Amino acid sequence: MIIGSGPAGLEAALNLKIRQKDFLLFGAADLSNKITLAPRINNYLGLPGISGGDLAARFREHLEQMAIEIVPEQVTTVYPMGEYFSLATAHRTLEATTVILCPGVFNSKDLPGEAEFLGRGVGYCATCDAPLYRDRTVAIVGYTDESVEEANFVCDVAVKVYFVPGKAFTRPLDSRVEVVDDVPVEITGSGKVEQLILNNRTLAVDGVFLLRETIAPASLVPGLETENGFIKVDAAMQTNLPGCYAAGDCTGKPHQYMRAAGQGQTAALNAAAYIDIQKHTHAE
Repeated sequence: MIIGSGPAGLEAALNLKIRQKDFLLFGAADLSNKITLAPRINNYLGLPGISGGDLAARFREHLEQMAIEIVPEQVTTVYPMGEYFSLATAHRTLEATTVILCPGVFNSKDLPGEAEFLGRGVGYCATCDAPLYRDRTVAIVGYTDESVEEANFVCDVAVKVYFVPGKAFTRPLDSRVEVVDDVPVEITGSGKVEQLILNNRTLAVDGVFLLRETIAPASLVPGLETENGFIKVDAAMQTNLPGCYAAGDCTGKPHQYMRAAGQGQTAALNAAAYIDIQKHTHAE
């Protein structure tokens, strides 16, 4: 599984396709805003002065020629299971022999209490965990366009749903959902989530879902080693978890398209080799 549709993720997908490996590429259909919004790029070898929009068009053309599709689902958690990985999205759970993390840079800071209560009332996928909050009170802090849909889904299960919009939303919200136009400050509780503290009020809740465009690497993959907020990798783009690779801006500076693409290729080559070794080992 490849997580991320920037240069690193796309390059990884191309190389896995060439090596005839089965994979899924998760990401945004419009690729990355850091590419499409760039006015002029002068350091991408062979394409001097190209605009970000034109470069993105070249990327899409290459994907079409290789018959590579982007799966527009956000992966909310990657669980290392020993010989494989279990990945959860809002709609399904999948298994993979290897994972290549290319989510870009995580720009948001953790909310105080977020890491402490992760798995004890804090989550990143409301539709995944909704059954755990039947007849309970939930707050959804939404920074994505899909946040409204998740809030609508949860209100069929929870007794009370608060929706704290982190951005303007236009999709229709269920009338049972209470919109709270305020800013989250802290998540508190004793052993489990009990309150979401906002600037101007405090909500008594049993769970808090933080729905962002990206998830901090350490929260996305339990046990993943990071350094100064970036995923720690070796020269093979291998993380501290066997079979888990990372490439692109998530591994640190400099944040450059060429560097990201090169790391994506390296990660794919080593992930493919890892898969071959695993198959050979099990065959014996």
